[in-house]
Formats: sequence, structure tokens, C-alpha cells
Amino acid sequence: MSYNSNFDIESVMKTLGTVSDKYPQGSAEDEALRIAAVALLYVQDIDKLEDYRKYFLDFITGKPLIPDQAFATREEADEWLASGKVNGGELITIAGQGFSVGGMASKGWTLLRTRLPEETEPPGSK
Repeated sequence: MSYNSNFDIESVMKTLGTVSDKYPQGSAEDEALRIAAVALLYVQDIDKLEDYRKYFLDFITGKPLIPDQAFATREEADEWLASGKVNGGELITIAGQGFSVGGMASKGWTLLRTRLPEETEPPGSK
């Protein structure tokens, strides 16, 4: 199956809503679909949709994602966030797990869990 990195957000949101309607409100599935929908809207609202399209294309085609920073511990990453030398959307790793920088500089940056392709591959698949 091929994936369209130039997807139409309205179409995706409509599809997520249709799928969500099949699950009881408050169920784990309903919550997961709502989180996915809001995350996509957030990316659009902060004008990072084109960055996400590139990330999505790279992710589905298996192109390597190269983290901007790597940290051994969460504490080190939190110190870096507090330093102010951070850009929204940066990809980092903490002990080998992927995260991206989200939020807004004026309200303080946060780390959003972002699974790297190698984190989603079954063991021994390489």
C-alpha cells in the first residue's frame, strides 16, 4: 500500500471521525483517535504541516531520520530544553528513544514522544 504524504487534512479528519464513531465515547480507541486528530491539527496550527509531510514521507519510505541532539538521560534533555537553545520540531533521542520538541517557546518547550523507525521494527528484522 502506498501512502500520500500530501494528504488532505479535512479528509483525514473526516475519516478519523468516522472510525471514532464506531467506538464508545471514552474508550481507549476513541481516546487514541482523538489524540491523533488533535496532534495533526496542532501541527497545522503551528504552521509545521510541511515539515510533518517531509517527516511522514521519510518515515514511510524508510529514509533515516537523523536526530539533532542525543542525550543519555531525561534530566540532560530537560536541561537542554531550559537552556533556550531549542527550536520547535527538533528531533532528539534520550537513551535511544525518539522525541521531538513541541509547544511554544513563549510557554516553554516540551518533549513529545516520537518513535523512530528503528523503534518500530520487530527484533531481528534487519
